[in-house]
Amino acid sequence: MKRYGNLYPQIYDFSNLELSYKKARRCKRFRAEVLRFTERKEENLIDIQNHLIWKSYRPGEYRKFTVTEPKERQIMALPFRDRVMQHAVNNIIEPLFDKSFIYHTYACRKDKGAHKASDALTGWLYEYHAAGKRAYCLKADISKYFQSIHHGTLKWIIRKRIKCPDTLWILDMIIDNSECDTGRGIPVGNLSSQLFANIYLSELDRFVKHKLRIHHYMRYMDDFIILSDDKQALHGVLSEIHDFLEDELHLKLNPKTDIFPVKNGVDFVGYRHYHSHKKVRKSSIKRMNKRVKQFKEGKMPRERFIATLVSWLGHITHADTWHLREKTLNKIGEF
Repeated sequence: MKRYGNLYPQIYDFSNLELSYKKARRCKRFRAEVLRFTERKEENLIDIQNHLIWKSYRPGEYRKFTVTEPKERQIMALPFRDRVMQHAVNNIIEPLFDKSFIYHTYACRKDKGAHKASDALTGWLYEYHAAGKRAYCLKADISKYFQSIHHGTLKWIIRKRIKCPDTLWILDMIIDNSECDTGRGIPVGNLSSQLFANIYLSELDRFVKHKLRIHHYMRYMDDFIILSDDKQALHGVLSEIHDFLEDELHLKLNPKTDIFPVKNGVDFVGYRHYHSHKKVRKSSIKRMNKRVKQFKEGKMPRERFIATLVSWLGHITHADTWHLREKTLNKIGEF
């Protein structure tokens, strides 16, 4: 495996910092902290550059808040200055790691995403149906994934690809700046955390593809599925994955991990998949009905509701939902 050096000057290069500023402000340019940074943009970018050159950079304090949907999570957001810096790091190192990822890992990657994963899964299900095979699915995810990532193991994985000491210094600082003293966990909300999470489970990807030689394996962040026409073989695969995760990555599978016939539908990346069609999750429909009710009762501003509705309609359009869309729009049209 090739290891990369002399990356650090590319990180603090001014053109890279300017690009990072543009990425960090995307969809946020009118927020107060972004406007303050923009007023003295060049001076602020040079300040970041100097702190990186002299290795005097220290991260700011996190702003913490909780989101409750689709499930409750604590989000940790860094100041804008630090988000610019993380973009600068990601711009340089992400392409190096991305080229080592397997094809069928879909989260937080260019030209991938949930819809590409959904289409690929539907194609696999159709293959089994067309061949007249009875297929089974192993569906699993990692229990409390972001909170469980082991810092030492993550640093070791990164060092298999990067040998530049200064780049390793800034990456170690980002990893250790998680406000925990257990040596575990990366903050949900950090740009770098998305990349670190993919890097960490790329070890599982390679184990499944190269050691276990599984063909129909797909991962979206910490959710993954395996298809096979041999149910007993899937139980053996599950046992090996369980041991690998615990022994090598210090992770545990969610107790809800299951093996089931695909004829029941495969719930993945927001849709329930069948060989001929896909449906929207019932939980998604319930959340939208709740939003409609809140708007109807005057508990949600019109602008926010419209944004939520447009986003949801865009999501369900990728499934077989003509009647659902008509039903929802007719509800809204009643008031």
